[in-house]
Formats: sequence, structure tokens, C-alpha cells
Amino acid sequence: MQSNSEQALLCRVAQGDESAFAQLFHTYRNRLGYFVLRLTGSLPLAEEIVQEIFIRIWEKREKLSAVQQFHPYLYVVAKNYTLSYLKKLGRELAQHQAWKMNVATTSAHTDEHPGHHYRQIIEQAIAELPAQQQKVYLLSRDEGLRQAEIAARMSISLETVKKHMVLALRSIRNYALAHPELPALLLFSCTSRPL
Repeated sequence: MQSNSEQALLCRVAQGDESAFAQLFHTYRNRLGYFVLRLTGSLPLAEEIVQEIFIRIWEKREKLSAVQQFHPYLYVVAKNYTLSYLKKLGRELAQHQAWKMNVATTSAHTDEHPGHHYRQIIEQAIAELPAQQQKVYLLSRDEGLRQAEIAARMSISLETVKKHMVLALRSIRNYALAHPELPALLLFSCTSRPL
């Protein structure tokens, strides 16, 4: 993009223009995805992080009109977010390992299966999602539909499906983190399915 047209596009996004945001997303998502992939080494993780970065940019869009050069700005945001995400993932992995050891020790002394309690927490988190997010999430996880199939069934855009899915996963993860006995990684290992 040329500098003037990019600045105009950023101003439109800052004013809440969704079509301008879609243009910005489509312009940068592949290059940004490749950049994040090099940092993470995981394509699914890179895709999730890129979507999360763009959701954050949309949520703070009013600041975009002050950005002089979007490309460097975007890559600094992406690098910082990715490194922070990987650190958090490392902490969650450590929590998960500690939990597994605890469950192994506990299950040796009790007949109660911990999975029932954890499934209840997951179901409570899903029940608290807004209606559209909940529907997108359940169509993906329970019926095994891909994002394009969900978009067709619900008569909404693919970008809207992606946005709802990222927001739903974020809400469920936050709900899980409020229950220290259920590490977020366990939640996703129990409910994840490729999109």
C-alpha cells in the first residue's frame, strides 16, 4: 500500500468502517501469519494468534489514526503479543503437568473420576457465552462443522464466524482460568477440534 492510501484506510478503520478493516486484514494476514509461524513453529497457533492480534487492533481501532506507518507498528504488536502468548502457554503447560501429577495421585485414592467436574465447568462456560458465539462454538465443536460451513448455515460472513470463535475461545479460557483446578490447556484438550 502507498503511504497516503494506507493512512486513509487506517482512518476509516479508526472510525469503525468494517469493510476497511476487512481490507486491512486481508492485506496483512498472510505476511503476518508467516512472521508469527516463524516465532511459534505451529500453523494452528499462528492462525489463532493472527486472529487475536486483529481482534485487538479492531478493539483499539480509535488509536489507528495516530499510527504513521502501519507495517512496523503491526509487526511490533505481533512480536510482543506472540512472545507474551508463548510465555503464558509455557506457564499453562507447567500448570497442566502439575495438575496431571495431582490427578494421578488423587485418583489412586478415590473412585471419583475428575472428568465429570471439569466437563461441568466447560459446559457452564459455554452456557455463559453470548448466543451467536455459543452457536458458532457448538456448531464447530459438537457438530464438527468447518468455519465455512458454519458461515453458510448461519448466513453470516466467514470473518464473522472467525471473530465469534476467537471471542468464544477467549471467554471459555478466561472462565477456566477462574477455576484453578481446571488449567486452560486441559479445557482445550477436552474440547478442541480442527476448524
